[in-house]
Amino acid sequence: MAGRHSRIRMFTSPAGIAATAAVGVALVVGGTVGAVQLASGEPADSAPALVDAPASSPAVPASPSASPSVGLPPSASPSPTVTASPKATRTQAASRSKARTAAPKPAATTKKPAPTSTVVDSGSCGASFYDEGQLTANGENFNPDELTAAHKTLPFNTKVRVTNPANGKSVTVRINDRGPFIEGRCIDLSRAAFATITSVDVGALTVKYEVLG
Repeated sequence: MAGRHSRIRMFTSPAGIAATAAVGVALVVGGTVGAVQLASGEPADSAPALVDAPASSPAVPASPSASPSVGLPPSASPSPTVTASPKATRTQAASRSKARTAAPKPAATTKKPAPTSTVVDSGSCGASFYDEGQLTANGENFNPDELTAAHKTLPFNTKVRVTNPANGKSVTVRINDRGPFIEGRCIDLSRAAFATITSVDVGALTVKYEVLG
């Protein structure tokens, strides 16, 4: 006996520590129950069987997400926090902050219809032309390049539309002279007016005239 020594097994794991604690509690409870049974006179065999207490589960290590710096490799670093950039504010000029009024629409311009000429007299007769420079009956200098004509009775400045029925061409002339004085002709046109409705080589032709009011 003197040469033997007892070994005490040390449990370092959490499960071993929990088991040791459970055994100690069982021994304490068993001794207490035995003492009570001896005091009451009941046989010790009726003591309840000890039930092993379940071993407590080992502690679960903390999740790496609990601390961003624990459990990460040296090269990994927690992502920086993204902060929203401040919104740009637009300052409006004082002149632009005023209420805008609709621009007035330009008034539509109504085109005046061209004055219509009324035919006060019409007929057919012979027409010729003349181009000699002379003083007209109303005191003007005759210009063969203007659209004028001579008539026996119509008032000066009367407008007459002369039409060539052979080709439908017409010209409006102003009466500023008297003539012609040849039988069968009622109007004598300037050279320019006569060339508008036919060739001057014709010399004379029957035309339709309309006196415009």
